[in-house]
Amino acid sequence: MAILAWNVRGLGNKETVRGLKNAIQKFQPEMAFLSETKQQKRYLEKIRMKMKMEQYFYIEPNGIAGGLALWWFKNAKINILKYGKNFIDAEISVDGESKWFGTFIYGPPYKEENREFWEFMSNLRNGSDERWLVIGDSNVVSSQEEKIGGASFNPNNARSYFGFVDTQGLIDLPIAGGSFTWSNQRCEEEAILEKLDRVLCSPDWNSFFPKAVTFLDIAIGSDHSPVIVLLKGFKRKYEDFKFESKWLLKEDCTSTVHDSWISTSQPRNSHRFGSKLRRTKFSLIRWSKLKSRINNQKKLELEKKIKSYQGKQLSKEELTPQNELNLQNKEG
Repeated sequence: MAILAWNVRGLGNKETVRGLKNAIQKFQPEMAFLSETKQQKRYLEKIRMKMKMEQYFYIEPNGIAGGLALWWFKNAKINILKYGKNFIDAEISVDGESKWFGTFIYGPPYKEENREFWEFMSNLRNGSDERWLVIGDSNVVSSQEEKIGGASFNPNNARSYFGFVDTQGLIDLPIAGGSFTWSNQRCEEEAILEKLDRVLCSPDWNSFFPKAVTFLDIAIGSDHSPVIVLLKGFKRKYEDFKFESKWLLKEDCTSTVHDSWISTSQPRNSHRFGSKLRRTKFSLIRWSKLKSRINNQKKLELEKKIKSYQGKQLSKEELTPQNELNLQNKEG
């Protein structure tokens, strides 16, 4: 049970569409929220159908600026309550569970409009006694720790946002996989990194989904990283992942780690390290499963040969399959 939220910075880019397709295939979210689509409904519908998402709701862009899309599968029952150019507010139930509220946001990039937006959001709900999730691009930096490079943090720019969070008693859920969600995609001293994308929830929502985890996926074709929320936490296969020291004896294990480690490019070390670890982990999971299937197939073939030799006096050459099978069993 997952939610994907991503400022795609325009879906006219084929690379961005491929990145979106990969994220939907990988995480299989019940709902996907896209901001800054910059595309009309007719074009977005073609992409949605390729992604095989079943339901939709759109906010058209203003010319080539803005635009929101909310896609979902039929197992998610979504009732749109209110909407505007910067938000979609809905009542949600997934797989027949109890209802909760979800507000999908794209905070205005301009200071005055941003202030008005958060003042509006402060009056949208009745407070922390409701199950409420707020997710998307806030276009707000809330502390100096949430940015590197560029102008210093100015708390006055976040005053309306703080008022919204405090009034509603919301929790800013930590996002794993990097401290920053947006980059100007430049290097070294020219790089600017900021945490703009957020997942906020009420205490009641947090209690309803106590195992919920939030993390970043790899940014492809956009200056924002996709945000993934797993409402019921990671599947056990990922929790139980352990690196086996015997893998180090395999040459292709070393190359798997090497290729995964160098394939992630982020402008600063603080953002790059988490992405490298995540990619390497999932690459090793895939590699170990493939290796296990190959080894199991080889064992079956050797066992078949050995069975055909049973009851016979074997030559040195015919003993080879037995020796190979013994070695494989020792290796695990």
